[in-house]
Amino acid sequence: MKTTAIDLFAGLGGWSTGARQAGVEVLWAANHWPEAVKWHAANHPHTEHACQDLHQAKWEQVPKHDLLLASPCCQGHSKARGKSSGNPQHDASRSTAWAVVSALEFHRPEAALVENVPEFTDWSLYPAWLQAVQSLGYQVSPHVVDCADLGVPQNRVRLVLVLTRSKAPLILRLPKEHHVPASSFLDFNSGNWSQIDKPGRAQATLDRVRNGRMRFGDQFIMPYYGKGSGLTGRDINRPIGTITTRDRWALVNGDRMRMLTANENLRAMTFPADVMRPTSHRLTVHMAGNAMPPLAAQRYIEALLEAA
Repeated sequence: MKTTAIDLFAGLGGWSTGARQAGVEVLWAANHWPEAVKWHAANHPHTEHACQDLHQAKWEQVPKHDLLLASPCCQGHSKARGKSSGNPQHDASRSTAWAVVSALEFHRPEAALVENVPEFTDWSLYPAWLQAVQSLGYQVSPHVVDCADLGVPQNRVRLVLVLTRSKAPLILRLPKEHHVPASSFLDFNSGNWSQIDKPGRAQATLDRVRNGRMRFGDQFIMPYYGKGSGLTGRDINRPIGTITTRDRWALVNGDRMRMLTANENLRAMTFPADVMRPTSHRLTVHMAGNAMPPLAAQRYIEALLEAA
């Protein structure tokens, strides 16, 4: 019998795409953002969709399932949105994790995979959240893994909590893949190139380009916005750094440079080439950066099914 799943906070569908690739049928998916639901539905037409605040979900209307997949909002926990970025310390987005508890309480699926940033476990209410999950009969096993180790061409460290109705916490036997380089998804024949040396270019950018050339030659990637990868950038023969919800990475080629295209952001996340997406570059980048990489999702689900 085919394993079935639901996807909470489904976004563009990283978990759902990974589940499909692992042979799991996603029966139901939900998100509060209509634009995300629109594109998830376009890519998963056989899945039932709900556009709602999951605090208000009527779980009796959600199909019975074997596996719950969820990526509650991470912005309230992430260091990327700390005090200096205006992140409130009591962010209402953190409470989205309680929807997972509500869903588990009603349906009691055999297992759940909950993805977030590692700082999720530093949340002051995490012990209460953990106790609630355990009170429902679930063992909880935290896995903190760099997605690059799962074959994603991106250094992206994420927490996945493995919740199972087992006698002891389940440690998944995840594969350790060779790292896939950023060059695997970069297209030097696309995008909007501009001259590096042009009026108005920030001195910090010029310094980073110069330092990158000294280390990597004429072709490399570097953070154009933000502080990642220091003052030099990164070799295209290693995975890119974390894809975020805003434009961050620039590609340097000789005396030209450009930001990554929306499609390159999606490929860095391992979405399939035929994924349907908004025409808006900004919206696509936002949805890509919010997603669980489908290949990482597939690896977790396959390891869970194998262990079961």
